[in-house]
Amino acid sequence: MAGVIRKYPGLELLAKAAMLAAFVGLGAGISSAQPLAARTDQQQRDALPSSATKHAESMASATPGAPPAISDVKPVRRAASTGPYYVDFRARTAATYGHAFIWYGKTNEKQVDVAGLAPAGDEIPYILGHVIFVPSETGATYGDLDEQYLTASYRVYLSEADAKKVFAYIKHLQETSPLWNAATANCTAFIGRIATFMGLKAPFHLLKPEEYVNQLRELNGGRKTAQLEPDRS
Repeated sequence: MAGVIRKYPGLELLAKAAMLAAFVGLGAGISSAQPLAARTDQQQRDALPSSATKHAESMASATPGAPPAISDVKPVRRAASTGPYYVDFRARTAATYGHAFIWYGKTNEKQVDVAGLAPAGDEIPYILGHVIFVPSETGATYGDLDEQYLTASYRVYLSEADAKKVFAYIKHLQETSPLWNAATANCTAFIGRIATFMGLKAPFHLLKPEEYVNQLRELNGGRKTAQLEPDRS
């Protein structure tokens, strides 16, 4: 080949020109191939399903040392404690318009204490009590422990510390309520004083017992717990 080029000097010039053209073309092909490959790679990534992208992101967030995304952090929900003690405001049927009273005690014990305000004796004290004050009784009366006579109930839970104060107040109220009167010192007024001591809103006392207990629940939004003020004793 070299001998042919020496014999024909013009061929040497033509060969150099061809080599130069080939070299320039090869460089252009390489430079154009790079953006083409980049476009192809981008198209392939765009063609990936969104689920694959999400999976890749979740795998990246699971890398040790990587902080979790803010949207993935959920607040811890604390279960509301109802407390081990309760006061149950109750109403039951009676010969006339009914009777209001309370049950109180500890949730895991079957035994309950009963408190209420009623005229002591039979029909005569009850009738006279609509005109004058008559002697009262403040413990359980006939029907207070029988569920079949129940017409309304609203139970509120207390912590142990608050229960001690409330239960002491109930006993104090029993000891200092010697008289009953249908218009003023009656059964609904009695349980209303307990509700107020517990920080609950109490309805007007001249209501039928069933209506009174239901309104007591409504006034307090059906709340299940009560917490005394720090200075309440």
